[in-house]
Amino acid sequence: MKSLSVKVALVIPAYRVRAQILRVIAEIGPVPAIIYVVDDACPEGSGIQVERKCTDSRVKVIYHDQNQGVGAAVMTGFHAALQGGAGIIVKLDGDGQMDPTLLPTLVDPIQAGRADYVKGNRFHALSGLGAMPPIRIFGNTVLSFLAKASTGYWQLFDPTNGYIAIESRIAAELLKRKLSRRYFFETDILFHLYLIGAAITEIPHQARYGDEKSNLRPARLVLPFLIKHFINIGKRLF
Repeated sequence: MKSLSVKVALVIPAYRVRAQILRVIAEIGPVPAIIYVVDDACPEGSGIQVERKCTDSRVKVIYHDQNQGVGAAVMTGFHAALQGGAGIIVKLDGDGQMDPTLLPTLVDPIQAGRADYVKGNRFHALSGLGAMPPIRIFGNTVLSFLAKASTGYWQLFDPTNGYIAIESRIAAELLKRKLSRRYFFETDILFHLYLIGAAITEIPHQARYGDEKSNLRPARLVLPFLIKHFINIGKRLF
């Protein structure tokens, strides 16, 4: 297919990432024309840290007055990116677990017209599991199976992965829908993408784990996620 030249916007939800976010931004290459850091009422002042110390002229910080959840932060970023004329929007976490140098690979399938939505895949090789803490492997395995069942995208290896790129038309359609605003966000997106009929592909990447502290507690989320998955399964089938 014909390659498309479009404006790429990057969205970074920021909550308790003060120690990592400047390093993450420093690793971002020339692909994004603009970078939106969405401070979700971060108690550490991640957004203020970026405004005071980041020298990248592409960066714009957006603040939530109250904590609304990672999904709400991403949707705020999507809205700003669409208002700014982006053709492709990438979401990258601010904790350093996602490699910013993979941005060109992530957006390429959309630029080439082969996909509407691209996700990272941490499970493309068993060697990639070595760096992942055991509790994350367990939690992601359980949640990934549930996500496949509720969304209909059985071919995905890593449905809960939050390293994503999305075509602007699809992002605009998602903003019209009632999406989960917290940790169920990535999976809920897949459910609505299935209803839209969006073409999805995955690109392999290895997660990076350092001294960051995750706010995600897989064991605590299995039951509420299970309930939400069954609700989505019912909506999709009936």
